[in-house]
Amino acid sequence: MTKLLAADKGQSAHDIHLIDEASFEDWKKSQPQRIRTLVEARRMDGKTGYAHTTLPGESDDDWSIVTTVANVDELSPWCLAKVAADLPEGTYRLANGRKPGPAKLGWILAQHRFSPYLSDYQPQGPRVLLTPEPAGIDAAARAAEATILVRDMVDTPPEDMGPAEIEKEVEKVAKRYDAKVTTTKGDALEQGYPMIHSVGRAAARSHAPRLVELTWGDPGKPRLAIVGKGVSFDSGGLDIKSSKGMALMKKDMGGAAHAIALAQMVMDARLPVHLHLLVPTVENAIAGNAFRPGDVLKSRKGITVEIDNTDAEGRLILGDALHKAGEDEPDLIVDFATLTGAARVALGPDLPVMFANDDAMADSLEKSGASVGDPLWRLPLWNGYDDMLKSQLADMVNSGGSGFAGSITAALFLRRFVPENTDWVHFDTFAWRPAAKPGRPKGGEALGLRATFAMLEARYGL
Repeated sequence: MTKLLAADKGQSAHDIHLIDEASFEDWKKSQPQRIRTLVEARRMDGKTGYAHTTLPGESDDDWSIVTTVANVDELSPWCLAKVAADLPEGTYRLANGRKPGPAKLGWILAQHRFSPYLSDYQPQGPRVLLTPEPAGIDAAARAAEATILVRDMVDTPPEDMGPAEIEKEVEKVAKRYDAKVTTTKGDALEQGYPMIHSVGRAAARSHAPRLVELTWGDPGKPRLAIVGKGVSFDSGGLDIKSSKGMALMKKDMGGAAHAIALAQMVMDARLPVHLHLLVPTVENAIAGNAFRPGDVLKSRKGITVEIDNTDAEGRLILGDALHKAGEDEPDLIVDFATLTGAARVALGPDLPVMFANDDAMADSLEKSGASVGDPLWRLPLWNGYDDMLKSQLADMVNSGGSGFAGSITAALFLRRFVPENTDWVHFDTFAWRPAAKPGRPKGGEALGLRATFAMLEARYGL
């Protein structure tokens, strides 16, 4: 990713002029008549919409680009994405010594395409952006690479991204940073993590359930636990989804993708933490040995859970993993999950729901999200809804069943598996973009990832 960004040392490059509605007229007046005529012919007026055009120079290779942005003084991560996708291979810089700042991210991401299943795909040559702030290249590349990891994992068809393949993704990241991976499956999973086993036991042997753990860093540093829901495909179980409801369920491992990507960012930045990544990964399949509505599962913590909906399976596998994370007395637990449709009804596809048991941490997350252009929204861990999880048969049910406050009751379910005195944040994220935007194609998407990493940098900064 760093190959798409380079330090500006005065090398030859095509200029990119940035204009907005406020600056357009002054810029236009400063141009020679032939450029003014061209701009008028293209009907450019500086208004937003990421419009751009090529400006000819004195020779064939002497040309530049002018493109509109919302605000030339406050660049967004995505303001250069459209032009980066459209430009030919070459080297570019922002005119007048401007710094691209957060726009470096969109410049990189606009050049990525998920193409393993396209037989005739021909990639374009790289478009390199020169920057007078070389110190920010590694950070931009780190964020882009992690985002691409999430997108590509989520976009991969479920047959090729089952529990075994998710385990391999963890192993790839571990090898790169000399981390340790342990995997629990089979009888050991059934005995030690009974809810993970129960949810995944109906899957084919090739997609057998497992808990994948990665550890890295100095044991003397604060322990950071990152947990990700890895349901590689969710049929709904015996409470089977409709065909429409099942259509996007390859993305139900999006929480695992976020967790793996965040762990990668932590290790790449060498944050001074003792990292513990936990990925419970299963396929929620249908077979004669599938867990049933009415069953009572015993969790790793010892809590018994009555199953009133087999389609509320993600919280079950997270419950066992969260309790395991808490056994090692972490300083902070962060979990990601594509958990509830209720979160999407409340906030739509772009805003991940965030729950936190500490107000200062929640405030830090909200500020971090705003600062890096990765917005999120906090919902309350409303104690009054705990009664919705009551069961007459077991310690609790896995789904409130009323249709009310679905995202909140799911978070309250998870809270029962988190140690009381441990800081914890839970993301109910969509992990999907239903419509394309510049630098953000339709498909898998990282939502809340960069905000969380920025919070971790502030909390554990070098």
